[in-house]
Amino acid sequence: MVPLSILDLVPVIQGSTPREALQCSLDLVRHAERLGYTRYWVAEHHNMTGIASAATSVVIGFLAGGTTTIRVGAGGIMLPNHSPLQVAEQFGTLESLYPGRIDLGLGRAPGTDQLTIHAMRRDPRAADDFPQDVKELQALFAPVRAGQRIQAVPGAGLRVPLWILGSSMFGAQLAAHLGLPYAFASHFAPAALHDALAAYRARFQASEQSERPHAMVGVNVVVAETDREAQRLFTTLQQAFTDLHRGTRGLQKPPIDDIDTYWTPAEKIAASSMLKHAIVGSPQTVRAGLERFVEETKADEVMVVTSVFDHDARKRSYEILADLWGQAPRST
Repeated sequence: MVPLSILDLVPVIQGSTPREALQCSLDLVRHAERLGYTRYWVAEHHNMTGIASAATSVVIGFLAGGTTTIRVGAGGIMLPNHSPLQVAEQFGTLESLYPGRIDLGLGRAPGTDQLTIHAMRRDPRAADDFPQDVKELQALFAPVRAGQRIQAVPGAGLRVPLWILGSSMFGAQLAAHLGLPYAFASHFAPAALHDALAAYRARFQASEQSERPHAMVGVNVVVAETDREAQRLFTTLQQAFTDLHRGTRGLQKPPIDDIDTYWTPAEKIAASSMLKHAIVGSPQTVRAGLERFVEETKADEVMVVTSVFDHDARKRSYEILADLWGQAPRST
C-alpha cells in the first residue's frame, strides 16, 4: 500500500470561529499521528472566511508543537507572495524547532484573488519568477559558501525538503528539471493529472534531494459506515465547489439530504468535473476506489482531503481510511 498523508484546509464551519477551526486541526493532526499518516500539510489562502490557514508557517508551528513524530508542512506556500529569504528564515526556524519533521511545498499561484493580491502589496507578475525563486530558496537552505553575504538565519545548511505543487504541466516540468518531489492537486483541478504525471516521470533529473521521482496525488475522500451516509457528508464539499463556481465565499456549510436542490444542472456539471476523482462511500467502496486511483496514477503517495462539516465525522473518516488501507499506528 502506498502511504497516505493529509491536506487540511483548516475549515471554518458555520457557527464557529477561526480559533475553533485551529483547535480542531490540532486535534486532527494528533489523531492522524496516532493513525500512522505520513505527513500533514496546511495551505496558504488569503481573504477567505472559510479557511483559517493564511498565516501558514505560524499554523505549521502550532501543529508541529502539538505532535511528536508526524511530518508537518505547507501544501503549500505561495512563493510569489513572499521573498525566498523570508520563507527560508521561517522554515529554517521551524526546522530548527522540529528537526526532521518539516516539509515545504511551493506553489506559484497567489492563493487568492486579484484585489487581495493588491492588498498584500504583491506584483501579479511575480509568478513569472517562480523557477528562479525556487532555486534561490534552495541556495539559502544549502551550506553557506565562502563570501556569501546573504544568509537565512536559521535556515542555511538545514536543507528543508522542497516540493513543487501544481495542477498543470508547468509545475510537473519544473519539478522534473529540479529533481524535486511533485504534488498534483487533483482534488480540485484534475484535468491535466495524467499528462502532468507522465511528463514529470519522463523528464525527471536526479538531484541531491531526490534520486528518483516521487509523485504525490491529492484526492478527496469521505468514508462513513454506509455509502448513503458518506454521500450525505460529501454534500458539504459539493456545496463549496458550487459556491466557488458562483464566485461566492463563506463558511463551510452543513450537509444536506439532496444536493440537487442546491445546484443547477450547469453548476452540477462544473462542480462534478472538479470533483471527478473524489472517492466517497463505505469502507468497501472507498477501498476499491482508492485502489483504482492508485493503479491509474501510479502514485507514490496519496494526500487525502476530507472536507466534512462535523469534526467527529471527519476524524472517523480518517480513522476508517487508515484501517482499511492498513496504515500502521504510531506509538506517541
